[in-house]
Amino acid sequence: MRGPSLKRPLIVYPLIVHLATLLISVLILIAGALRIDSGGPYADERVVPVIAAAIERDQAGALVVRPTEALEALQAEAPGLWFLAEDEDGHSVSFGVVPEAYDGLRGRLVDLSVAQLRDVAPPYRLTAILRRQTTEIGTLTILGHGPLLELNMVVLMASTLVFVPFLVLLSLTSFAITPLIVRRALAGISRIADEAERIDPARRGRRLNEAHVPREIAPLVRAMNEALRRLDEGHARQQRFISMASHELRTPIAVLQARIEAADDPALCALGGDIQRLTILTEQLLDLQRMAEGGPDAPVDLAALARGVVADLAPLAIAGGRTIAVEAGTAAPCMGDAAALERVLMNLLRNAIDHGGRTVVLRVTGHVLEVQDDGPGIPPDQRDRVFEPFYRLRPQSGGSGLGLNLVAEVVARHDGRVTIHPAPGGGTIVRVELGLGKTPDMDIAG
Repeated sequence: MRGPSLKRPLIVYPLIVHLATLLISVLILIAGALRIDSGGPYADERVVPVIAAAIERDQAGALVVRPTEALEALQAEAPGLWFLAEDEDGHSVSFGVVPEAYDGLRGRLVDLSVAQLRDVAPPYRLTAILRRQTTEIGTLTILGHGPLLELNMVVLMASTLVFVPFLVLLSLTSFAITPLIVRRALAGISRIADEAERIDPARRGRRLNEAHVPREIAPLVRAMNEALRRLDEGHARQQRFISMASHELRTPIAVLQARIEAADDPALCALGGDIQRLTILTEQLLDLQRMAEGGPDAPVDLAALARGVVADLAPLAIAGGRTIAVEAGTAAPCMGDAAALERVLMNLLRNAIDHGGRTVVLRVTGHVLEVQDDGPGIPPDQRDRVFEPFYRLRPQSGGSGLGLNLVAEVVARHDGRVTIHPAPGGGTIVRVELGLGKTPDMDIAG
């Protein structure tokens, strides 16, 4: 199940906050402008192009007003429409009742460029707008009065012209640039994730680097490093316990084996197999501890190793009415701990002899070892579980349930894997594939 993404809290939520802040700021500015300004309404600038389009010249060059549909519509909207227009040569024309207050501007409009004149009292007849407009008959300076606009409408239109583009720009930059900023800011977390993926039981003592991690993430990294430290300490204590226990067990096991071998009682002699199994288990625990400390890593002749193990177990197989054989093909030397690999084969062959039927075959090909028997086989749903510690396929059978688990551990320390497959004629094949990356420079004769 995928966890929540950081895009929403780092991109969408800040964008909403920014937009809300911008909107509130604009509203405050509008409210402030409305409160400060008390000069009455404004004249609508739309009258200027309509008036300019309605002015023409007669044959004598004087300015005249030609009624147009737009002018008539404007007059219908504002019955009090009036204007005064003047060209650069001093010709002028007027329409409607121009207030006497503007009589002094007749003949002087050409000296003006732009103005917004506001009346202080209704009916606001003096409210007018002055603009210069370029037309087909030349440049005209127009002073006109038409529809009126309240200040709030003017401010709202002006703020919309500013707010909408800024809103679009802010949205685009937030969705386009913010992910890049977030990705760059969290790049240290990606490095930490890569380092964490490389941590495994075979590489202890590693810690996550806090150098490139944001301060907000640093406590999590420190907590992980502290957890790794505690795990390393626990593993070290476990290894010391296994080492001490295994060493302490070797002496009493050797004494028991010597007494059983010297005994004449058949019942005691029958315990020889159990003592041998206990010896193998103890040695495998020591092998794991030795490899964890970087134990022997030397060229191993797998074919010679296989023949030696089969020769040691042949009397046990014969006594149980079994046959055991070696099929050594083209064997390639591999790097590893010869004693540990010997006990791996010893354990697998003992399991095959005890539980696997009448015939046991050990094959060696390259870096692959196979132990095949013709017994009842292992059910498919149990083939992975038999490598779990203390798991036994038949609960009533002898054994500790640690043998195959230790086999898997030793093989893993040799960069390999162990798998179980059904034999063609019935039974089981246990395949051990050792690491191919550790090839010695010298050849060993098989």
